[in-house]
Amino acid sequence: MAGRFGGQGLAGIRDAEGSADARNPEASSPASEGKAPRTARGQRTLRKILDAALEEFGEKGFSEGSIVGITSRARVALGTFYTYFDSKEAVFQEVVRDMSAQVRDHVAPVLAGSADTLEGEGRALISFLEFVRTHREVYRIIDEAEFVDPEGFRKHYVTTADRIAARLQAGKDKGEVVAMESKLATEVEAWALMGMNVFLGLRFGVWGKESPAEVTRIANHLLQSGLRP
Repeated sequence: MAGRFGGQGLAGIRDAEGSADARNPEASSPASEGKAPRTARGQRTLRKILDAALEEFGEKGFSEGSIVGITSRARVALGTFYTYFDSKEAVFQEVVRDMSAQVRDHVAPVLAGSADTLEGEGRALISFLEFVRTHREVYRIIDEAEFVDPEGFRKHYVTTADRIAARLQAGKDKGEVVAMESKLATEVEAWALMGMNVFLGLRFGVWGKESPAEVTRIANHLLQSGLRP
């Protein structure tokens, strides 16, 4: 299947100071088990390695990407890589989680100011299209995760669909979205919306230059016609 990405930074550290629990850095650090940094400097180095890995895998793919390429981009010694990660597979898994979280965090703020559920989904789509315009590597990384990190690949889509389903259900509870008499309805609708967003992102975010607002206006017509009570 072609490029896929749905629409939630960092699976453990977020800035120079780090947002991981200082009392238990292992709990949320993207580093391999037992290798979580315990200083701000170590957190910054780990962030550099993750950013470099994203560039390396996004440009070359997992097979052609290398630890040497990552350390070269990050401007750190080869041994420094192994201070934080056990292998190329380990850092790739964290890149998948990190990239997924970056999408989530980019989309989430636009939902807060929405007038209703369907307007929120439209805003989320615009935000996602704008994100992939400048982060085209997300499609390649998530696609390869299907084979390199199947668990991370599945988790990305399941959690994304779960977030959409929760928003749809909240809309149904408020009477903003039509409620079908089926236990499967909300889940099916969530996966359908995610699938639409993923391929609109591929066509109009990665391959095209059309206006995200216009693409969303047309896509929202489908939502308004199919989901509006």
